Amino acid sequence: MRKGLMEADGPEVVEQRLRQQQLNPVGIKRQARAISFQFGSGVKTKDLVTFTRLFATMIDAGLPIVQCLEILASQQTNKIFGGVLRDVKTAVEQGASFSDSLRRHPKVFDELFVNLVEAGELGGILDTILSRLSIYLEKRQKLQRQLRGAMIYPSIVIVIAMGVMTVLLTFVIPSFENMFKDFGGGKESMPKLTQIMIGLSHGFVSYLPFMVVLIIALSAAGNYLYRQPKGKYHVHRILLRIPIIGPVLRKIAVARFTRTLGTLLQSGVPILDALEICARTAGNVIIEQGIMYVRERISEGKNMGEPLAETKVFPDMVVQMISVGEQTGSLDQMLNKIADFYEEETDIAVAGLTSAIEPILMVGVGGMVGVVLMSMYLPIFSLAGNIKAN
Repeated sequence: MRKGLMEADGPEVVEQRLRQQQLNPVGIKRQARAISFQFGSGVKTKDLVTFTRLFATMIDAGLPIVQCLEILASQQTNKIFGGVLRDVKTAVEQGASFSDSLRRHPKVFDELFVNLVEAGELGGILDTILSRLSIYLEKRQKLQRQLRGAMIYPSIVIVIAMGVMTVLLTFVIPSFENMFKDFGGGKESMPKLTQIMIGLSHGFVSYLPFMVVLIIALSAAGNYLYRQPKGKYHVHRILLRIPIIGPVLRKIAVARFTRTLGTLLQSGVPILDALEICARTAGNVIIEQGIMYVRERISEGKNMGEPLAETKVFPDMVVQMISVGEQTGSLDQMLNKIADFYEEETDIAVAGLTSAIEPILMVGVGGMVGVVLMSMYLPIFSLAGNIKAN
């Protein structure tokens, strides 16, 4: 007797799979679903990079795919990823191709990953493809870390500033107001700046519940609008036009597009399929529409350079280098060179963005806190002058 778990669309599918494994099912019942608080796939990019690198090494050493998956699943510290690898192994044992088995988990293995693996299977160069894929994933992970690192400091400063202002408006200013009243100072006798701050404090405390509800409502409405095609289009268009952030986002998009397209073409994926994959993984609707326009023109027999220039999305240097790559028959190599260049440019741009944001935030936060403190200390100076005069 053997017991186990199997992910399937229904009991009949489970029975069919078991009979294919020469097992006679005695009883099949659905497992009760547990409450899950998992967000996303539960698999980090780091786990995927490590798996791809190790899998490529094992395949290159001549180990069968099933044995590779068994070893990697048993050594996986991420239980969710380990379960995914075991399911992929089971599907391969039942006769499915490796790429089709990966398609069963689209949240973990995206379309780019699966298509590259399929190209490696068809061309008999799976180890080479996986090595290229691991390099691509490592570069993508590095770019994500840079962006995340650039946003951590501003986010922390903004959160702390909001917390400090909340404490000042809710507790500190009312305490100073009561102290002024005890000294016999009316609101009318206070400096204008102090009167404004006391008014802001009263309004903040009185309308705090409504402000919280309003923020939640606006966030929900913004999230809904962003999910709509037109809303997402306008947001992405605005982001690309912001003076400091826009150029950085454009360089990131160019680096991602050229790296993805170069890796796909180098792995033998047809250019039309490669452009469609690049469009879906662009991360920006404006870039995606531009790539799909290029794909449509290429399907009509045009070269890549001319429609790429017509989109006015990519810099002229990128268009010229791609045109040269087409003419010399080395488009994949040229794309990888462009990606290397723009990844370095992205490093410099992200560092410059961080350097530009830091002083702005420090001046802004210091200015807000300074204005509040000045508004509270002005009446104290006035009271001290009156006492000295008396």
